[in-house]
Amino acid sequence: MRFGTLDIDDRATVVVISDDGQQYREASELLPGFTGDMTDFILRQPAPPRDAGTGTWKPINGHQLLAPIPTPRRNIFCIGKNYHDHVKELSQTGLASAPAAPLPSAPIVFTKAPSSVVGDGAAVQSFPEVTSQLDYEAELAVVIGKPGRAIRKEDAFNHVWGYTIVNDISARDVQQRHGQWFLGKSMDTFCPMGPWIVSAAGVDAGKLGVRCWINGELRQDGNTRDLIFDIPTIIATLSSGMTLQPGDVIATGTPAGVGFGFNPPKFLKPGDVMRISIDGIGTLTNRVS
Repeated sequence: MRFGTLDIDDRATVVVISDDGQQYREASELLPGFTGDMTDFILRQPAPPRDAGTGTWKPINGHQLLAPIPTPRRNIFCIGKNYHDHVKELSQTGLASAPAAPLPSAPIVFTKAPSSVVGDGAAVQSFPEVTSQLDYEAELAVVIGKPGRAIRKEDAFNHVWGYTIVNDISARDVQQRHGQWFLGKSMDTFCPMGPWIVSAAGVDAGKLGVRCWINGELRQDGNTRDLIFDIPTIIATLSSGMTLQPGDVIATGTPAGVGFGFNPPKFLKPGDVMRISIDGIGTLTNRVS
Protein backbone atom coordinates (compact mmCIF):
# COMPACT_ATOMS: atom_id res chain seq x y z
CA MET A 1 0.00 0.00 0.00
CA ARG A 2 0.97 3.63 -0.54
CA PHE A 3 0.72 6.34 2.08
CA GLY A 4 1.26 10.02 1.41
CA THR A 5 0.59 13.54 2.61
CA LEU A 6 -1.65 15.85 0.61
CA ASP A 7 -2.37 19.54 1.04
CA ILE A 8 -6.14 19.51 1.52
CA ASP A 9 -7.69 22.88 2.33
CA ASP A 10 -4.28 24.18 3.47
CA ARG A 11 -3.82 21.26 5.85
CA ALA A 12 -1.19 18.54 5.54
CA THR A 13 -3.39 15.44 5.51
CA VAL A 14 -2.23 11.83 5.72
CA VAL A 15 -3.82 9.73 3.00
CA VAL A 16 -3.86 6.29 1.48
CA ILE A 17 -3.04 6.47 -2.23
CA SER A 18 -4.47 4.15 -4.87
CA ASP A 19 -2.26 1.75 -6.80
CA ASP A 20 -2.40 3.95 -9.89
CA GLY A 21 -1.32 6.99 -7.86
CA GLN A 22 -4.32 9.02 -9.00
CA GLN A 23 -6.77 8.74 -6.09
CA TYR A 24 -6.72 8.99 -2.31
CA ARG A 25 -8.64 8.28 0.86
CA GLU A 26 -7.95 10.11 4.11
CA ALA A 27 -6.22 8.12 6.84
CA SER A 28 -9.01 9.13 9.21
CA GLU A 29 -11.17 6.56 7.41
CA LEU A 30 -8.80 3.85 8.66
CA LEU A 31 -8.34 5.45 12.08
CA PRO A 32 -11.56 7.29 12.99
CA GLY A 33 -10.84 10.68 14.50
CA PHE A 34 -7.20 10.70 13.37
CA THR A 35 -5.87 14.24 12.72
CA GLY A 36 -2.11 13.83 13.13
CA ASP A 37 0.82 13.78 10.73
CA MET A 38 2.55 10.81 9.11
CA THR A 39 4.75 10.17 12.15
CA ASP A 40 1.64 10.08 14.33
CA PHE A 41 0.05 7.65 11.89
CA ILE A 42 3.12 5.38 12.05
CA LEU A 43 3.04 5.55 15.84
CA ARG A 44 -0.61 4.46 15.77
CA GLN A 45 0.07 1.80 13.14
CA PRO A 46 3.53 0.30 13.79
CA ALA A 47 2.72 -2.23 11.06
CA PRO A 48 1.13 -0.59 8.00
CA PRO A 49 -2.48 -1.53 7.25
CA ARG A 50 -2.61 -4.20 4.56
CA ASP A 51 -5.75 -2.91 2.86
CA ALA A 52 -7.61 0.37 2.56
CA GLY A 53 -10.92 -1.13 3.60
CA THR A 54 -14.10 0.22 2.09
CA GLY A 55 -14.80 3.81 1.26
CA THR A 56 -14.89 6.40 -1.49
CA TRP A 57 -11.75 7.23 -3.43
CA LYS A 58 -11.26 10.87 -4.44
CA PRO A 59 -9.07 12.24 -7.25
CA ILE A 60 -5.66 13.61 -6.21
CA ASN A 61 -5.78 16.06 -9.09
CA GLY A 62 -6.00 19.57 -7.67
CA HIS A 63 -4.23 18.73 -4.40
CA GLN A 64 -0.50 19.27 -3.88
CA LEU A 65 1.41 16.14 -2.95
CA LEU A 66 3.76 17.04 -0.09
CA ALA A 67 6.70 15.01 1.16
CA PRO A 68 5.26 11.93 2.88
CA ILE A 69 6.90 13.13 6.11
CA PRO A 70 6.95 16.91 5.53
CA THR A 71 8.41 17.78 8.93
CA PRO A 72 10.57 14.94 10.25
CA ARG A 73 11.04 15.06 14.01
CA ARG A 74 14.71 14.19 13.73
CA ASN A 75 17.47 14.63 11.17
CA ILE A 76 17.40 12.34 8.15
CA PHE A 77 20.06 9.65 8.57
CA CYS A 78 22.23 9.13 5.48
CA ILE A 79 24.83 6.58 4.47
CA GLY A 80 27.76 7.84 2.39
CA LYS A 81 29.78 5.91 -0.19
CA ASN A 82 27.58 2.82 -0.03
CA TYR A 83 27.64 1.55 -3.64
CA HIS A 84 30.78 -0.06 -5.02
CA ASP A 85 30.66 1.89 -8.29
CA HIS A 86 30.02 5.21 -6.51
CA VAL A 87 33.09 4.77 -4.29
CA LYS A 88 35.17 4.15 -7.42
CA GLU A 89 33.89 7.26 -9.21
CA LEU A 90 34.41 9.49 -6.16
CA SER A 91 37.98 8.26 -5.68
CA GLN A 92 38.76 9.60 -9.16
CA THR A 93 37.38 13.10 -8.57
CA GLY A 94 39.85 14.49 -6.07
CA LEU A 95 37.05 15.28 -3.61
CA ALA A 96 38.76 15.88 -0.28
CA SER A 97 36.24 13.72 1.55
CA ALA A 98 36.64 10.83 -0.90
CA PRO A 99 40.34 10.07 -1.44
CA ALA A 100 41.43 6.95 -3.29
CA ALA A 101 41.07 4.22 -0.68
CA PRO A 102 39.65 0.72 -0.12
CA LEU A 103 35.92 0.32 0.36
CA PRO A 104 34.62 1.58 3.71
CA SER A 105 35.07 -0.94 6.53
CA ALA A 106 31.94 0.35 8.31
CA PRO A 107 28.94 2.47 7.24
CA ILE A 108 29.72 6.18 6.87
CA VAL A 109 26.90 8.07 8.57
CA PHE A 110 25.89 11.71 8.26
CA THR A 111 22.60 13.57 8.56
CA LYS A 112 20.48 16.18 6.79
CA ALA A 113 18.44 18.78 8.65
CA PRO A 114 14.65 18.23 8.75
CA SER A 115 14.20 21.72 7.25
CA SER A 116 15.80 20.47 4.00
CA VAL A 117 12.78 18.27 3.15
CA VAL A 118 10.46 19.14 0.25
CA GLY A 119 8.02 17.04 -1.75
CA ASP A 120 7.55 15.78 -5.28
CA GLY A 121 7.29 18.67 -7.73
CA ALA A 122 8.80 21.23 -5.35
CA ALA A 123 11.60 23.50 -6.52
CA VAL A 124 15.16 22.92 -5.33
CA GLN A 125 16.92 26.22 -4.70
CA SER A 126 20.31 26.61 -6.39
CA PHE A 127 21.85 29.04 -3.86
CA PRO A 128 24.30 30.55 -6.41
CA GLU A 129 25.69 32.85 -3.73
CA VAL A 130 26.76 29.79 -1.71
CA THR A 131 27.63 27.04 -4.20
CA SER A 132 28.64 26.56 -7.82
CA GLN A 133 28.79 22.75 -7.55
CA LEU A 134 25.21 21.63 -7.01
CA ASP A 135 24.75 17.87 -7.35
CA TYR A 136 22.06 15.16 -7.13
CA GLU A 137 22.02 11.70 -5.53
CA ALA A 138 19.19 9.21 -6.07
CA GLU A 139 18.59 7.06 -2.98
CA LEU A 140 16.24 4.44 -1.59
CA ALA A 141 15.11 5.56 1.86
CA VAL A 142 13.91 3.39 4.74
CA VAL A 143 11.13 4.57 7.07
CA ILE A 144 11.25 3.10 10.58
CA GLY A 145 8.03 1.86 12.15
CA LYS A 146 8.89 -0.14 15.27
CA PRO A 147 11.33 1.58 17.66
CA GLY A 148 14.40 -0.22 18.86
CA ARG A 149 17.96 -0.09 20.12
CA ALA A 150 20.67 -2.71 19.56
CA ILE A 151 18.58 -4.21 16.75
CA ARG A 152 20.03 -7.46 15.41
CA LYS A 153 20.52 -7.78 11.66
CA GLU A 154 18.17 -10.73 11.54
CA ASP A 155 15.44 -8.64 13.18
CA ALA A 156 16.05 -5.41 11.23
CA PHE A 157 13.25 -5.73 8.69
CA ASN A 158 10.75 -6.11 11.55
CA HIS A 159 11.44 -2.45 12.31
CA VAL A 160 10.92 -1.18 8.73
CA TRP A 161 7.55 0.45 8.08
CA GLY A 162 8.09 1.26 4.45
CA TYR A 163 10.25 2.82 1.74
CA THR A 164 10.38 6.10 -0.13
CA ILE A 165 12.76 8.02 -2.41
CA VAL A 166 15.22 10.71 -1.33
CA ASN A 167 17.29 12.99 -3.55
CA ASP A 168 20.36 13.83 -1.47
CA ILE A 169 21.11 17.23 -3.01
CA SER A 170 24.71 18.21 -2.28
CA ALA A 171 26.89 21.31 -2.61
CA ARG A 172 30.24 19.69 -3.36
CA ASP A 173 32.33 22.82 -2.91
CA VAL A 174 30.74 23.46 0.49
CA GLN A 175 31.57 19.89 1.48
CA GLN A 176 35.22 20.43 0.57
CA ARG A 177 35.43 23.89 2.13
CA HIS A 178 34.23 22.74 5.53
CA GLY A 179 35.68 19.22 5.57
CA GLN A 180 32.35 17.70 6.59
CA TRP A 181 29.04 16.96 4.87
CA PHE A 182 26.27 18.46 7.00
CA LEU A 183 26.32 22.07 5.72
CA GLY A 184 26.64 21.07 2.08
CA LYS A 185 23.67 18.71 2.31
CA SER A 186 21.28 20.52 4.68
CA MET A 187 20.36 23.73 2.90
CA ASP A 188 16.65 24.43 2.51
CA THR A 189 15.07 22.21 -0.21
CA PHE A 190 18.13 19.91 -0.34
CA CYS A 191 16.13 16.78 0.54
CA PRO A 192 13.33 16.11 -1.95
CA MET A 193 11.38 13.13 -0.61
CA GLY A 194 8.49 11.12 -2.00
CA PRO A 195 6.26 10.84 -3.79
CA TRP A 196 4.86 8.57 -1.06
CA ILE A 197 5.79 5.72 1.27
CA VAL A 198 5.24 2.16 0.06
CA SER A 199 4.61 -0.31 2.88
CA ALA A 200 7.47 -2.73 3.47
CA ALA A 201 5.38 -5.81 2.80
CA GLY A 202 5.17 -4.94 -0.89
CA VAL A 203 8.88 -4.31 -1.50
CA ASP A 204 11.95 -6.54 -1.88
CA ALA A 205 14.46 -3.87 -0.92
CA GLY A 206 17.46 -6.06 -1.76
CA LYS A 207 17.06 -5.86 -5.52
CA LEU A 208 15.53 -2.57 -6.60
CA GLY A 209 16.60 -0.59 -9.65
CA VAL A 210 17.59 3.01 -8.79
CA ARG A 211 17.67 5.45 -11.71
CA CYS A 212 18.06 9.19 -12.15
CA TRP A 213 17.52 11.31 -15.25
CA ILE A 214 18.66 14.92 -15.61
CA ASN A 215 16.73 16.73 -18.35
CA GLY A 216 15.87 13.31 -19.81
CA GLU A 217 19.48 12.04 -19.81
CA LEU A 218 19.93 8.83 -17.81
CA ARG A 219 22.75 9.57 -15.35
CA GLN A 220 22.36 6.93 -12.63
CA ASP A 221 21.34 3.32 -13.23
CA GLY A 222 22.08 1.16 -10.20
CA ASN A 223 20.53 -1.58 -8.12
CA THR A 224 20.30 -2.03 -4.36
CA ARG A 225 21.86 -5.47 -4.72
CA ASP A 226 25.14 -3.54 -5.14
CA LEU A 227 24.98 -1.87 -1.72
CA ILE A 228 28.21 -2.27 0.24
CA PHE A 229 26.27 -2.33 3.52
CA ASP A 230 22.76 -3.75 3.23
CA ILE A 231 19.71 -2.44 5.09
CA PRO A 232 19.99 -4.85 8.05
CA THR A 233 23.62 -3.80 8.55
CA ILE A 234 22.68 -0.11 8.38
CA ILE A 235 19.87 -0.51 10.91
CA ALA A 236 22.04 -2.57 13.26
CA THR A 237 24.80 0.04 13.07
CA LEU A 238 22.56 3.06 13.66
CA SER A 239 20.73 1.39 16.54
CA SER A 240 23.81 0.01 18.26
CA GLY A 241 23.80 2.79 20.87
CA MET A 242 20.83 4.92 19.82
CA THR A 243 17.13 4.15 19.77
CA LEU A 244 15.61 4.39 16.31
CA GLN A 245 12.20 6.03 16.47
CA PRO A 246 8.99 5.63 14.43
CA GLY A 247 9.14 8.02 11.50
CA ASP A 248 12.94 8.06 11.28
CA VAL A 249 14.13 8.18 7.67
CA ILE A 250 17.35 6.49 6.54
CA ALA A 251 18.74 7.24 3.06
CA THR A 252 20.82 4.22 2.05
CA GLY A 253 23.32 5.73 -0.39
CA THR A 254 23.55 6.51 -4.10
CA PRO A 255 24.91 4.59 -7.10
CA ALA A 256 27.45 5.92 -9.60
CA GLY A 257 26.51 8.67 -12.03
CA VAL A 258 26.45 11.76 -9.82
CA GLY A 259 27.36 15.01 -11.53
CA PHE A 260 30.72 15.27 -9.77
CA GLY A 261 31.74 11.88 -11.13
CA PHE A 262 31.86 13.03 -14.78
CA ASN A 263 34.91 14.52 -16.48
CA PRO A 264 34.24 17.37 -16.74
CA PRO A 265 31.65 17.43 -13.93
CA LYS A 266 27.97 17.87 -14.80
CA PHE A 267 26.69 20.08 -12.01
CA LEU A 268 23.08 21.19 -11.76
CA LYS A 269 21.94 24.60 -12.92
CA PRO A 270 18.65 26.52 -12.67
CA GLY A 271 15.99 24.99 -14.91
CA ASP A 272 17.36 21.44 -14.72
CA VAL A 273 14.77 18.73 -14.09
CA MET A 274 15.74 15.78 -11.89
CA ARG A 275 13.65 12.63 -12.17
CA ILE A 276 14.35 9.66 -9.90
CA SER A 277 12.62 6.32 -10.26
CA ILE A 278 12.95 3.29 -7.98
CA ASP A 279 11.34 -0.04 -8.81
CA GLY A 280 8.23 -0.69 -6.76
CA ILE A 281 8.28 2.79 -5.18
CA GLY A 282 7.50 5.42 -7.82
CA THR A 283 9.01 8.55 -9.33
CA LEU A 284 10.23 11.73 -7.65
CA THR A 285 10.60 14.81 -9.87
CA ASN A 286 12.00 18.21 -8.95
CA ARG A 287 13.28 21.25 -10.82
CA VAL A 288 16.22 23.44 -9.86
CA SER A 289 15.27 27.09 -9.38
